[in-house]
Parts: sequence; structure tokens; C-alpha cells
Amino acid sequence: METGAGGYRVALDGEGRVVCRNAAGRELKSVPSKLGDDPVVTQLKQLAEWLSAHERSCRDDVERWMVRSLPVPAAVITAVWPDEAWQTVLRDLVVTGADGSVAGFLRGADAERGLGLVDLDGDTVRLTDGEVLIPHPVLLEDLDELREFAVELGVSQRVQQLYREVWHRPAELPGGTEVTTYAGGRYRELRELVGRCSRLGCRVRGGSAVQSITEGGRTVEARVWVGDYYDYDECETGALSWAGSDGRALPLTEVGPVAWSEGMRMAAALHAGRTLEGEDAA
Repeated sequence: METGAGGYRVALDGEGRVVCRNAAGRELKSVPSKLGDDPVVTQLKQLAEWLSAHERSCRDDVERWMVRSLPVPAAVITAVWPDEAWQTVLRDLVVTGADGSVAGFLRGADAERGLGLVDLDGDTVRLTDGEVLIPHPVLLEDLDELREFAVELGVSQRVQQLYREVWHRPAELPGGTEVTTYAGGRYRELRELVGRCSRLGCRVRGGSAVQSITEGGRTVEARVWVGDYYDYDECETGALSWAGSDGRALPLTEVGPVAWSEGMRMAAALHAGRTLEGEDAA
């Protein structure tokens, strides 16, 4: 706890907020305005901002490893584990061996003993593979069982893995290059749909919401038509398709399971924000 001016003591709480106690030791509801420019308060606010940005960066990196199902050197996890932000993001993620066999929930990392995991039998095991995977949930054959066990363990994941929405690619696919399941979601104004794209982390290019997915070393782009009209024009979501690096629309049979799931997830989320009947009059 740092000492501020006038006998006040300030510190960061567990949620990264600056809290203050007066000279008598009583915690105040807010930091007094006269301490707004105090150097100690300023430093704590800057530290809080840095810690928040650092945690977001850790979360984004781990989510990218998961969505791409990238092999992660166990040495990297061991090296960053002492960092509280990294540990918070990595803890309780389902980790598999390099061969993809499910090992368990990540609970610890040690340079000599390997990664500590809790397996589906509730036992603590050690994974000593040089590389591990944090798989996309659509690739987990035991997903339902893992979800049930996670509830029993009270698992809370900072990176959405077990409870990420998944869409399994049908065993039999129709011909063509488009899926129309979530087409026809009407919006009163294009700017509302574009705004939803932004909030979901989708880029809009050439009239389509796009998301890149790297799977098995190949990058494809999921695309949902949103329109290239004026911002205040009425519009609706179009069909979902996938394109290769050359821009060619892929036959549905060439779309991998992760690209399928992530593309459907984007299309469903855009459709979910549509204008519902009766809202126009509200």
C-alpha cells in the first residue's frame, strides 16, 4: 500500500481499482478529488491500465492458440506461468498431448516435472510432451463429458473454450459454396449491422463481414454479406461462405471443422442481432 498526501493511503484492489483509506484507516467510497493529481495515485492508475492491457494481450494470445489449434511449446507455458495474468488465463484450460489425446485441465507448470493436469478421473497427472495443444472445442470428442466434469470441479475459464458455441460440420453436405441457415436477418439500418460486426470483432470489407481462420496450416476466410448501401438503409444478412487465400469460394466439402464452426458462429451472432418484429414501432 502506497502513502499519498495528507496521510491518505492508496492501493490497487483485486479488481485493479484504486482504493483509498484516510489517516484513521477507514476505507473511503472513492478517492478524494484533491488526490486526483497526486503522483502516487497517478502511478497506480497507470499501473492498473498496464495490468489490464497485459491481461487482454495474454487472453488474445491464448485464444489465438486455441482457435488455430497451434502447437504450444510446454517450455513457453512453464516460462509464463509465474506471471499472474498468464496463469489466470491459462488455468483450467483443457490441454492435450501433441497427438491430440485429451490429458486434462491445466493446473500447474514446472520446468522439471512438466505440466500438472487434472484428468477426467479427477486424478492429478503430469504431461511431459515438448509441445501441447489447447484445442478448439469442436475438436474435442469428449466435449459434453468435459463440460459436465468442469461443472463438478467449479472450473471458470477466462478464455472461452469449453463453453464456446460450436457447430459441427454435417457428415453429408449439399453441393455449392453457401450456407443460408442464418441469412435473412433484417436490420433497420446498415450502420446497426456494421456496428454489431465491430463489437463481435469482425471486419467489414467489400460489403461482407469477414473473419480469418487458420486451420491445419491453411488460412480461409468466412464471409457473410451485410451490404454496401448507405448507413441508414435497411439491410439483411446474406449467406455464409468461405474463401481460400486466392479469394476463390470454397466448396462446402473443403471447409474444415474449425472454419465451419467459427464461420457459423459469426453468422449466428449477426443474425441474433436482427430487428425483431414490433421493434420498429417501439
